[in-house]
Amino acid sequence: MAKKTTASKSKSRPTLASLRAEIDRVDRDLVKLMNQRAEVALKIGQIKLAEGQSIYAPSREEEVIGHALASSKGPLTEFCVRAIYRELISGSRALEKILKVSYLGPSYSYSHLAAIERFGQSVEFVPVGSISAVFEEVNRGHTDFGLVPLENSTDGRIADTLDMFTRLPQKICGEVQLRIHHNLLGKCPRGDVSQVYSRPQAISQCRNWLSKHLPNARPIEVASTAAAAQLAAEKPGAAAIASREAGVHYGLELLAENIEDNQSNLTRFAVIGDLPADRTGHDKTALMFQVDHKPGALADAMMIFKKNKLNLTWIESFPIAGAKEGYLFFVEFSGHGKDARVIRGIQALQRKALRLEVLGTYPTSPPVNAT
Repeated sequence: MAKKTTASKSKSRPTLASLRAEIDRVDRDLVKLMNQRAEVALKIGQIKLAEGQSIYAPSREEEVIGHALASSKGPLTEFCVRAIYRELISGSRALEKILKVSYLGPSYSYSHLAAIERFGQSVEFVPVGSISAVFEEVNRGHTDFGLVPLENSTDGRIADTLDMFTRLPQKICGEVQLRIHHNLLGKCPRGDVSQVYSRPQAISQCRNWLSKHLPNARPIEVASTAAAAQLAAEKPGAAAIASREAGVHYGLELLAENIEDNQSNLTRFAVIGDLPADRTGHDKTALMFQVDHKPGALADAMMIFKKNKLNLTWIESFPIAGAKEGYLFFVEFSGHGKDARVIRGIQALQRKALRLEVLGTYPTSPPVNAT
């Protein structure tokens, strides 16, 4: 009897072949269900177009991903589930229209990674050479949306982006908060590195590590981390501070990983484009304003946010170009542009401001890791 029991157990134990057959069956079901989902999404897109609505709805897409994450019990990680649904949504959206998205290139810059995180791969990416060019592409209608860095948790504001908002105001319709991990990439041994290329902000965010581990290497600023990776692939003795993805794309070796001085390094990107955002209950609104350059003027303006219980989440001052004195102020606060207290606050600020621009209302997005 004992031998029979052992034999029956061995028969019920799964084999490699049976498990592979089960995987094949599940895959067939997955493909069928994904296509069924895409068909429903296509019908929704057709209704939106008929009603004059945009097929891109970042608040709804974030809601869908949130539902998927809440229903997932593992063993897949949150990062994995998010990536799967991001591409599923992106592919479904592309059945109706392929969006054009500009970003500070070349490929696999952090702006590119932020664009992938927000829109998925089923879009037409348009890399450009400067932040100002991203604004211009969107303003001229050459692209539907643009991705621009707004602030970094280590270095603060991105001056080029704020400058463009003063010159060519565009609406912020979304955000991407990307956890940034810098890597030293190159084709030579680390001890042979004599030049380190990267964007100024990336070099600044790694300055302590560089002074300790590569004190004799000369840091050289370039337009983007991806451009740095390109140079490191071409120049003897050169290395780049960039993402792992850039290293893979340009055939570089990982000489050192996570070299940022602040391990909680986070860059927030703004999605710019003409897209009204629906209320989600977790929204923010951004303004740019100017007040008289005299004692108490700014304090009076800031009191408006307190009186209307508008919690400020970001504030920056920026000198007015060409003026001997005076500043523009960028603020962001919790609340949707259609909320009564937000409307009251903006109206009150309008009465005190020499200039006021509502830069946009958009849903809050959680921090995510670079893809």
